[in-house]
Formats: sequence, structure tokens, C-alpha cells
Amino acid sequence: MGHLGALLVVYLFVLSWDRILGALDPPVCQAGRQFRCDNGLCVSRLSVCDGQIQCKDGSDERECGGLVCRSSEFFCDIGHCISVMLLCDGEDHCSDGSDERLCQNCTSGVSCGPSGPCLSKHQLCDGQTDCGDGRDEDKSVCGALNTACAASEFKCGDGKCIQHSYKCDNTVDCSDGSDEENCDVNECLFNNGGCPHVCVDEPKGFHCECPNNTRQVGDSHCEEMNPCLEADVCDQLCLYTNDHLTCRCQEDYVKGSAAGDCKATGSLAHLLFTDLGGVSISNITGSVYEQLKSACGSRHVTVLSSNNTLYWAQPETSSIYRLSFGGKQHNAQRVFKAPSSVSGLAVDWVHSLLYWSSAETGSVHVGLLDGSVQRPLLTGLDKPCAVVVHPTQGVIFWAECGNNPKIEKSSLDGQYQKTLVNTLIHNPVALSLDLPRQLLYWVDQGLRRISRVNLEGHYRKTVVESNGFLDQPFGLALFEGFVYWSDEVSHSICRANKHDGSQFEVILKNITSPGSVLISHPALQPNRSAACGRDQCQYLCGVQSVIPQTLNMNCTENRYNRSEGFPVISRTVPASVLSDSTFAGLLSLTIFLILLLLGMFVWCCREEVRPHRGFEHSLSLKESRNPLILDANMEPTLCPTKETLCKLDLDCE
Repeated sequence: MGHLGALLVVYLFVLSWDRILGALDPPVCQAGRQFRCDNGLCVSRLSVCDGQIQCKDGSDERECGGLVCRSSEFFCDIGHCISVMLLCDGEDHCSDGSDERLCQNCTSGVSCGPSGPCLSKHQLCDGQTDCGDGRDEDKSVCGALNTACAASEFKCGDGKCIQHSYKCDNTVDCSDGSDEENCDVNECLFNNGGCPHVCVDEPKGFHCECPNNTRQVGDSHCEEMNPCLEADVCDQLCLYTNDHLTCRCQEDYVKGSAAGDCKATGSLAHLLFTDLGGVSISNITGSVYEQLKSACGSRHVTVLSSNNTLYWAQPETSSIYRLSFGGKQHNAQRVFKAPSSVSGLAVDWVHSLLYWSSAETGSVHVGLLDGSVQRPLLTGLDKPCAVVVHPTQGVIFWAECGNNPKIEKSSLDGQYQKTLVNTLIHNPVALSLDLPRQLLYWVDQGLRRISRVNLEGHYRKTVVESNGFLDQPFGLALFEGFVYWSDEVSHSICRANKHDGSQFEVILKNITSPGSVLISHPALQPNRSAACGRDQCQYLCGVQSVIPQTLNMNCTENRYNRSEGFPVISRTVPASVLSDSTFAGLLSLTIFLILLLLGMFVWCCREEVRPHRGFEHSLSLKESRNPLILDANMEPTLCPTKETLCKLDLDCE
């Protein structure tokens, strides 16, 4: 018994020791799904760095670098938080793969998370919650699925809209690969493949075609081809006859050494730009520049080239100032106390008006250059961030940088609004006009590119794309054959060919916070007649239509102050101070005008009943639908109507 008792004691001791060692061994945590505490316990990975201690030793909240994830977030291994809705969705949102590591291989459809079930695609956004956390019915996911795609787009299984031409092109563009499914069918049988005209089916996929002499714009429509803009070799006027292009230069320009080049005559051009210190002035090559010390705190600027007057806005005080440059510097003068901050400035050199936009109030304002009158012109806009004016055409353009970015235009008095660009545009921070070619350029800070359209929104083209010096552009200007811009990332002022982005050149380097950019030269602001009439008093109709309040705009009484660059405005005189002789003269004039109008009315009524033999002949005059294509056989004419575009009349640009 002694030996048997000893053996029993040894057996019990070994068994107890094995259990003790087993208790000391830490449990095995599920990699990627559980976190091992320093004391060996396992807790859910979702509880790491969520602000609540799950490990008794607090190790789950110890190495978070001060970052605390919410209960609805997941802590990535590299140290940042993502939504738990992004776990196991097939995409690496953590950048280290920790949100997708060892997830359940859910090939049937949608995963409900690391420990959740797999759902079929039909269970996603079906109105019934199948995942424990409700991710299959999440609004951010189902909202995208319920979004309608355009007729020219294909809707992926995950709700994403892609160009219809991407379907069945042997490249997966949808996250679920639905664009490469069912490719053995004729896509042209459904909605014509999204093509605007002709859909051509292919063994795998399809493609769209446009009629002759037209080109396809995206996948949405076809537009008539413009030979001048297709070739894009003329800096200014383009003559297209018998399949041959001829380039011409406007008044105030001469032909350059290269074909199609036009160089401005007269004085040298000035390059002006804003930086952290205010406004600086340079030549267009950037070799010499100086700072205008009086223009401090400026961000948005514009210039009246005829007398070298600079206008700029001071954001802190919402004030607009003016300053003369090019000679002896003078002290700055405040022109306007704007009702809100200024996000863009433009000068109308024909009508002596100043336009400015305010993203803060969603409005565009206008005022006389002498500062006597101002008023809101457009309201209810979505964060207008840039404005430019074309006075000889009587048009103002502005860009909106809000939730629905776009570029629009209207008449100078804010009527006849029209959207020019509202697709493939993110943050159009600056606008500039190419007056000779009737083109509008803009720089998109979001897409990092410079693009253009004509004044009706057609013939869109991207001119310059991100090249290392277009990462955060802000200012934009055009002169001769170049487009100029500023870039806040590279701290530079650059330029490139305005047709295709070639001849890239860095003009100025090491600029601290470069902002607006503009070129000052008389040729950029030609002394043309007003858009609404060819009066001797050029500013008459423009000012009356935009700012009609209490202004006596009689050409015989008002004088154009060329030294200051704005009209001398005379106020309406109260009738009580008029003398008897003056009153009698006005009364006689009124009676005469009434009789004259009655006579014209009777004459018109008699003329109305007569046959107009010359009517058909008057309609035979050809009207160009393209302001850049000129008819060599047509003599220069005045614009007979608002819609008729002139051919060779340089005053109608």
C-alpha cells in the first residue's frame, strides 16, 4: 500500500501542476478580430482606443497617441480611426490593411463585418436590416444606390455612376465589377447605349459616333466642329475659307515671328500679383518687380489700364481701395465700404463700373468707379468666388464654388442668366477672358487644371493640367498667346501657351502665399463703344441700366474725367430750384416731343399696311454662328441684333 499510496500522491501532484501551467498559458486571440491585453486576456478589436477600458490593465487604451475612437469607429493599426461601416467592405481604408485583415471571405455579396454573415446583393438596401449593425441599410450607402444616373451613364451595382462607354471595355470601373458583366449582349438596344446619335455595337462593348463635321462632347451630346478652335493656332482672329486657315491680329496688335502669334503694341505690359505683403508689380518676364507698399492686406485685385489704377479688396475691413501705379506712388483711397467680404473683383472700363462678388452673402454687387453709388446686382448665389466682365458685349460672368459649382453669365444688369459650365467642375476660383477670340478661361483648384469655353459654353477644352506647378492655383490672367496663373503650393507665378499648355515657364519663384494675378495693358481694355449703343457718351446706357438711381446721365452735361478714369456724375436737380424761363423751355420741349411721337405713330401705322418688298432680301445676309470663323467676302458690319455676331468689325468683339 505504501508504494501504491506514493504513486497516487505523485499522480495527483503532476495532474495539479499541469492544470496550474495550463492556467498560466494565455488564451489564443483571433488575429485581426481580437486584441490581446497585456495580462493575456482577449477583447474585441473594436474596443481598442474607444475611450473605455476593456482590459483590466488598461492596455487597450494605452498606446493610442492621444487619439480616441468613438464606439462607431475602428482603430487602425497605423493609428487613426475609420467608421465601422468600412470594415470588411473589400477596400483598404486604413492604408495598412488592418480593416480587411482576416475578414470573412464574402464572395456572395455584402459582408456584415468581421463576425457577421454574408448577404446577397439583393439584400442590400432592401428595406430590411440583415446586419447586426445595420450597415446593409445605411443611408450613406443606400442613398448612393438610389441616385439616378444620367442617360449617358451606367449605374453600377453599388450605385456609382460611370460613363456608359466604360461598360464592357475590359477594365473594371465599378467596385463590384458590374460594368464588365453581361457583355455578350447588344448594349445599343438599351437607350441607344447612352449615345447622342449613333451607337455601334462591338463583339465586346460598343462605341458612340457623331455625324460628319461634329464631335462628341463627353458622352452627352455632339456639337458642330469649329475648324479654328480644332486647329488652335491663331492667337486672335481666325479666317477659315476653302479648308484653309488664316490668322489675323486685332487693332493694337501686330503679327509676331511665329505663325499665328500676335504681339501688343505701345507701352510695356505690367504683371501684377498679390502675396503676403500686398500687391507687387513686375514685367511679364518676371525679371524686375517691386511691391506697392500702399496696397497692403490685399487678396483680390483688378486694374483700369487706361490710367494705371489698381483696385483691391481688404478682407479684414470689407473695403475696396484704389491706387495709382506706374509712376509716383500715391496714398491709397477707399472707394467702397462693401456690405460683406469680397471674393472677386472686376472693372468695366467702358461704363466706368466696378463689380465684386461676395461668397459670404452669395451675391454680386456693382458700383460707380467714383464710389458714389453701389447696389447688389445678383443675390441667392452659391458662394460666388470669381467675377469678370465683358463690357463691349454687355455680359458679366461669375463662378460659384458652393455645393453645386458652376460658371454662369448674365447681362450687365443681372438679367438673362445662363449656365455655361456645370459638369466636371469642382472649385473654379478664378476667371479670365480672351477678348479677341471670345473665350472664357477658368482655373479649377479642385481638378488642378485650366480650361476654356466660348461665351455660350461650347467648345470646351482643357488647356493646362497639373504639372507640379498647378497643385493649388488661385489667380488667372491672359495676355497675347499665354495664360498666367499663381500656385500656392510651389509659391510661384507661371505661364504656358494658352492653346495647349506648351512653352511652360516659371516666371517668379519663392512668392509667399501668391494670390490674384492680372496683366495691365491698354490693348486688354480696348476703347470700344458701349454694348447697348454707339453713343458719344460711352458709359451712358451701361450706367443707366445698372445704376439708374438719381443719376442725371445727360451726355451734354456729363464729362468723362480721363485723369481719374470715371465719369463726372451730376445729380438730378430738384424742380423747385428751376427758374421760370427754364420751366417754360422744358414745357415747350415736352410738347414738341409729344407731337413728334404722335406723328411717328401715324406714319408707322401707314407703313404697316404696305408690302415690304425688301424683307426677303434683308434676310439673305448670312450670320456666322461662330465668332471665331470669319467670312472673307463679307464687309465689316455693325451688329444688327443682339444675337448676330460680327465678322470683321473689331468694335463688336
